Amino acid sequence: MEPEPPRSLEQRKQDTLARLNHDLDAWVASADRDGNAYLVPLSFLWDSAAFILATAESSPTARNMRSSGRVRLSVGPTRDVVLIEGAVETFSRETVPADLAEAFATKLWDARVGTTRYAYFRVTPRRIQAWREENELAGRDLMRDGHWLV
Repeated sequence: MEPEPPRSLEQRKQDTLARLNHDLDAWVASADRDGNAYLVPLSFLWDSAAFILATAESSPTARNMRSSGRVRLSVGPTRDVVLIEGAVETFSRETVPADLAEAFATKLWDARVGTTRYAYFRVTPRRIQAWREENELAGRDLMRDGHWLV
């Protein structure tokens, strides 16, 4: 079966933004100081400029993101993937901006309540790539250095 023709960069950006606005979960890849990789699924909120994540403060993912200040996210299936590399800003339950926590709670769940202490993470994308098949590997970068290419 022949793959569909490659999408234009403009169409890839439109499709990517639609996915970020509607999908709920991403694979989140981080590493500790020794380079030990850690991969978990987390729910996310895309606010048109950054991803908002929440996970237990004591989790390996939280520790890794706090210490390194960076993370990789993967959204979508392997044949329609969006890969994001981003810079991380961390907030505790006490320091999270109210509008950020409220938007996260409205779309997903309220990480401010309960006995488990959750940290919030704002991931500002520095690089975004999107492709479906091998014929879209060329030109898969949609964002570099935090700037959209299209």
